[in-house]
Amino acid sequence: MNKIFDFSFTSKKSAARVSVMSNSVLVLTKLVVGIFTGSVSVISEAAHSAVDLLAALIAYFAVSNSDKKPDIKHTYGHGKIENLSGAVEALLIILAAIWIVYEAVQKFSANEAPKALEYGIVIMVVSIVVNYFVSRNLFKVAKETQSHALEADALHLQADIWTSLGVLAGLITIKITGLYWLDSVIAVVVAVIIFKAGYDMTIKSIHELIDVALPDEERTAIQNILEKHPVIKGYNHIHSRRSGSKRLIDLHIILDGDLSLNQAHSICDEVEAEIKSMFSPCEVTIHPEPFSESE
Repeated sequence: MNKIFDFSFTSKKSAARVSVMSNSVLVLTKLVVGIFTGSVSVISEAAHSAVDLLAALIAYFAVSNSDKKPDIKHTYGHGKIENLSGAVEALLIILAAIWIVYEAVQKFSANEAPKALEYGIVIMVVSIVVNYFVSRNLFKVAKETQSHALEADALHLQADIWTSLGVLAGLITIKITGLYWLDSVIAVVVAVIIFKAGYDMTIKSIHELIDVALPDEERTAIQNILEKHPVIKGYNHIHSRRSGSKRLIDLHIILDGDLSLNQAHSICDEVEAEIKSMFSPCEVTIHPEPFSESE
């Protein structure tokens, strides 16, 4: 089955492009089916997919521009574009959740029963299958390239899978029992899930935009690299942050003051290479300081 549905696109741009294409088709199809059947839960899923489409478009823009080389005005590169795109995506998700709740309440008050639910059931199944394979590939490429934008896009599609499953179960239940009020209830549940995803993404994006340090486990890994070099007498001023998919790491190492400049430079190069091999892509700046026994 994996061979039949092969969405293996390994570059950031190609993975983002596939996400844009799949979301475009799903938004249009869900919206048409939702309007035809009168199901607010299907329409809410169309809105959810529309958010995913906007997120995919933003992710595509981000990964197309964040890898640009540093220039005179952007000496650290353009990686923050990915972090900013994640914040915009999160706000879009929250707005979509609020809109869905409003539509669900309006539909519940009107007491209108949806029709031809079998079409809604079919489109939910198609949505689940497509989003499963597209999100799986996005996660794979995001992990390989350390792309925050692609990770955000994959998380949106993953949330869409769960909400589609909920809507699918609800539509089947309504079809069997005739409890049409469940349509509005399901839409509200979808909205809550979407809001939670938006909130989590907002917090994560804010942390990276204000240059929060790398996680404890990553800082510990850097310290372990330094401590395995007996020539390094100590270290301090370890500063770290993320800019898109790139980690930026600055630190001071304390070396024997009698070492030549070439020797100190060689040690710095070695440590830098080890850190980069563990956290690629990253930029490492190491400042050597002299140590003497008298101190």
